[in-house]
Amino acid sequence: MIQAFLLEHGLDLLTTLLGLAYILFEYRASRWMWIVGFLMQSLGIVLYYQKGLYADCAMEFYYLSMTVYGLLCWSRHGRNASQEYTAETPITRIPKRKALLLLTVALGAWAVIYYLLKRYTDSTVPLPDAFTTAFSIVGIWALAHKHLEQWFVWIAVDVVTCALYCYKDLPFKSALYALYIIIAIFGYRNWKRKMLQQNTV
Repeated sequence: MIQAFLLEHGLDLLTTLLGLAYILFEYRASRWMWIVGFLMQSLGIVLYYQKGLYADCAMEFYYLSMTVYGLLCWSRHGRNASQEYTAETPITRIPKRKALLLLTVALGAWAVIYYLLKRYTDSTVPLPDAFTTAFSIVGIWALAHKHLEQWFVWIAVDVVTCALYCYKDLPFKSALYALYIIIAIFGYRNWKRKMLQQNTV
């Protein structure tokens, strides 16, 4: 019974545990997040392909490259409000112009990915699958640059993903994303506090 359960849900459970470690490191603004994320995303490629979540599967390849990019970005020194060098990249806000550009990119990507899924795959959930993929592209970029508002993107993605994975019979991943929503809310508050502290140094 247990063996059969693990065979059916083992990969889901493992990536869920890695995902929990990932977001806890993200909450703490720790660079270990990128290392855990690389392993989680490698396994996610297999899991999502098996479940027919093709956009999510393809997205994992993008995530893999972004984990390397993100780790490099977070390893660079930055400047605080006093223009003094800091030990790590500081948390910043997304400029309004850039935010508008990122929103445009996300909406455009959503439309394109939806069309591709609808036209060229047998996906049964092209609209939400395309949404989570498109906005995750923007979210991971904002995270790599340590922008505070990346949390808003992830909250939206997590809500849709939670429902999508529940529908696709990924109970552990669905529960993880429900937890992600809660952690993301507190993560935003924690990052905002850290940003205010670094700007007063």
